[in-house]
Amino acid sequence: MRRVRPGASASRGGAGGSPSRAAGEERALTSVAAGDRYAKEHGTRERGREHRAAPAHDGGAAPADLPRLWHITLRVSGAEAPLQEVRRGLEQLAHDHPFLLTSRYADDHAEIRYWEEARDLHDAAAVALRLWGEHRQSARLPPWEIVGLEVIDRETYHQRLAEGYGPPPATPVGVHPF
Repeated sequence: MRRVRPGASASRGGAGGSPSRAAGEERALTSVAAGDRYAKEHGTRERGREHRAAPAHDGGAAPADLPRLWHITLRVSGAEAPLQEVRRGLEQLAHDHPFLLTSRYADDHAEIRYWEEARDLHDAAAVALRLWGEHRQSARLPPWEIVGLEVIDRETYHQRLAEGYGPPPATPVGVHPF
């Protein structure tokens, strides 16, 4: 893994004397300290690893490092593919990824909705962004790219439903055409 000194940016292209990542080589994800301003505004302290407690679903407080449920909506799009192949691929993805709630598809795009358990939004989003690529070969999914991602916590999801906006509950569960 190539390291970059603090304050410097890594070159994205082949120019500038920095080699690009080889095809298939994964980029390491790292965390960055939030800083004093964020800590003051959000009640956290980075060095002591003290975190403000997140509200628990029973009304009490739970440590912020415990996993939470996140509602994921992933949208992919690309060149047209036969509808039967898209459906079969999404059904295989649902079999491989048992938390999949529903998928809607057309010949050139699809939307996948599911719940993910993760410590925070960053972890949930990272997992969601890898979902399509990691299952593309095994589920024989079309070579589409991710064009949209929404990650919201469970409380926000239910609040949206109660207020009459946001995505309707994922019923019926399964793979369906748009």
